[in-house]
Amino acid sequence: MTESKRSNSKIIDGKGFAESLRQRIAQQVARLKQQHALTPGLAVVLVGEDPASQVYVRNKGKQTEEAGMNSFEHRLSKETSQYDLLELVHRLNKDPAVHGILVQLPLPKQIDPQAVINAIDPEKDVDGFHIVNAGRLATGGLGMVPCTPLGCLMLLKDRLGDLSGKHAVVLGRSNIVGKPMGLLLLNENCTVTIAHSRTRDVAEECRRADILVAAVGRPEMVRGDWIGDGATVIDVGINRVPGANGKARLVGDVAFDEAAERAAGITPVPGGVGPMTIACLLQNTLTAAARQHGIELSQ
Repeated sequence: MTESKRSNSKIIDGKGFAESLRQRIAQQVARLKQQHALTPGLAVVLVGEDPASQVYVRNKGKQTEEAGMNSFEHRLSKETSQYDLLELVHRLNKDPAVHGILVQLPLPKQIDPQAVINAIDPEKDVDGFHIVNAGRLATGGLGMVPCTPLGCLMLLKDRLGDLSGKHAVVLGRSNIVGKPMGLLLLNENCTVTIAHSRTRDVAEECRRADILVAAVGRPEMVRGDWIGDGATVIDVGINRVPGANGKARLVGDVAFDEAAERAAGITPVPGGVGPMTIACLLQNTLTAAARQHGIELSQ
């Protein structure tokens, strides 16, 4: 990615937005402490020693504390049974100091991730993956929203303002990003198409989009000629590919340089959606703490 394309006005700066969001969260946390003697608490559970998960958990803990919240880390061995993990989740559900619970995925093969997710109190489910929160999102109810789609929506609204009437194409149908992203855009009165591996002429579907959200996990799958002139592109993909000197480099699901020629706005990788995910986790923890105590957060 060339430096000129990184610095031009087309770039949607997720890193900068996430930094300002974390600052606003820290201010709200300080007010909660001062006015209500309430400190939001986030419990993160890591099972096993997956290197990427260890990095994520460490970053989450650091940013949680920087925002003035309490961070509770629980590290379990990869041999941990599902029963023991569920026992920990039940204890955290009952702990009044814990307002948000996140069990880091992936989990070892002996543990059913959906059983663990659905054991979390929906009001403390800051990942937004519980079936109750999925149902609330699908029916327009008030629930916890998955962090990555929430971050994408924040970037889109900051860039475009009112999204009503725009044609949005979501490329990917996962429960973590694709489906909730489509529902969030539908709730913003977009016309939404969800494209996937069985979609006929997926490139043509993408070209019709005013908003394109790519979340398929395939390096640079979306080419420049898939982008309609003036579209806004949100690239959720984070893929490691071979780079110079044998070092891996990060690329998205979108061929950035090609797409930037046609898009009106585009997120880079890295520095786009990635930083928003942890920032929105902190936002969800703050929201959960306030809701559990019947407190209205100031905007």
